[in-house]
Amino acid sequence: MSSISVRIDSKLKKLMESNKHINWSEIVRQAIAKTLQNEQKKNVARAVLINEKIRKKASDHYDSTEIIRKFRNERH
Repeated sequence: MSSISVRIDSKLKKLMESNKHINWSEIVRQAIAKTLQNEQKKNVARAVLINEKIRKKASDHYDSTEIIRKFRNERH
């Protein structure tokens, strides 16, 4: 397992020390994992939106079956 360092102010550090029963490393790991999951969901949502925009643009101007047929005919 890897280690990271996090800087916090002295007030927060004192509060953490007064709650030693809390596994602060686990809290930080969970927060990082949750943030990464949220970012991944945002990235997927962005990708879906981009895909929809591209699909709409393509469907307005092109008939994909005609294009596929054309390329297949050119191969023979």
